[in-house]
Formats: sequence, C-alpha cells, structure tokens
Amino acid sequence: MVRVDGLGNGSLIQVRALDKRYLRGSEEIHVLQGLNLDVEAGDFVAFMGPSGSGKTTLLNLLGGLDVPTSGSVTVAGDEISRLSAAKLTAWRARHVGFIFQMYNLLPVLTAFQNVELPLLLTKLSKSERKRHVETALDLVGLADRMHHYPRQLSGGQEQRVAIARALVADPTFLLADEPTGDLDRRSAEEIMELITRLVDEHGKTVLMVTHDPRAAERAHALLHLDKGVLVEAV
Repeated sequence: MVRVDGLGNGSLIQVRALDKRYLRGSEEIHVLQGLNLDVEAGDFVAFMGPSGSGKTTLLNLLGGLDVPTSGSVTVAGDEISRLSAAKLTAWRARHVGFIFQMYNLLPVLTAFQNVELPLLLTKLSKSERKRHVETALDLVGLADRMHHYPRQLSGGQEQRVAIARALVADPTFLLADEPTGDLDRRSAEEIMELITRLVDEHGKTVLMVTHDPRAAERAHALLHLDKGVLVEAV
C-alpha cells in the first residue's frame, strides 16, 4: 500500500517532510515541498507530472544520489539522509538498482561486462559474478546476447541489458527514470511487460518516473507531482 499522508508505519521506504531547494544565482528554487511517502515491499509506484515538477529530483533523493535540504528518507530502517558520502555510496551499491532513459551502457563492453560492473565493487569471486550475470541476463531474455556489444543490440535490447545490470546485485528496490522514453511503442510495451513481471513474479519494489500514461497504468499506484507537491491520482 502506498500512502502520501505520512501516517504509514514500518514501510520499506518512508519519506517524511522532504524538502529540496536549489540556489540559482540569487534565486531560491523550491523543488520539493514537505513530501511524505510510504512504499511497501513489492509495490510498483509511478510518478507523473509536468517537466520541472521535481520527479527526477525525488528519485535522486530516494536513491541517495542527492541529499535533501530538510526532512528524511528511510529505507529498510536506514535513514539514508543522515549517512556520510562514503557510507551512502556503499548503501547505494547494495540497495538500489537504477534504470535510466538512455541506458548508460559502456559501448566498449559486452552485455555481460556491462551487467557485471556493479558486482566488481563486491567481494564475489569471478565464478560467483558469472553466475549472477548469467541469471540476470536470462531473467530479461538476453542469455543469447551476452557477448554482444551495445552497438549490436536494438534499443529495447539495450534497455534489457540496463535492467539486468540494475538487478544483478539483487537490490532492495529499483528506480526507473523514463525507462521507455527512448523506445518505440512495441519495445516500450515489452520493457513494461518485463518490469511488471519483475514485480508480480519476483516481488521487486519499483518506483518509476514516466510521461507515458500506458506505462503508468501498469503501476499499483499513480502519484502526481505538481509544483513540488505530491498527490495521489484519483
């Protein structure tokens, strides 16, 4: 169950009175204003809203890529908004899988090597890393493309590699920022089918920013951000 009233208790992700402000010259930009959010394990949440409404900023705060001006973000009991930069880096590597619009694959590495990258920060042996990577690529339907380079793959296949990379360390939750934004309709549907399957069959927790109403329809809950305020869709 997803809540935006700040009354949830014991949720996987708890956001309380979250504010984010930036200085642009002498002007203060109030991007997020007093957000409360509770997300349970296994939830699939979509965020929509106009450009500049704070959607990507919210994802960055949830994933520990940015720190709030005030308020708190707590994940599985860890208040990440209070962690040092070093501890936050280690926390992020263990708990968050990121899926981006532009895939962010390294062109000089094969699909296998791209997916393996997050595991190079762990203490896993080479054989253990190989097993994890093969499992992740099989899960996204690309076991037969593991030795291909990004230039040899379609856009949809590249995004599947990116999803496998996000999954390979078995993170606590996935953050997807416009995961279908650079894909044609057919590929977008296939990617959303994959993400839905990860939630329904594998119990993954997913928070997704999207402009695509068809993608948002697959989520368990749809939330709107407007001028830095979060509201549930009716």
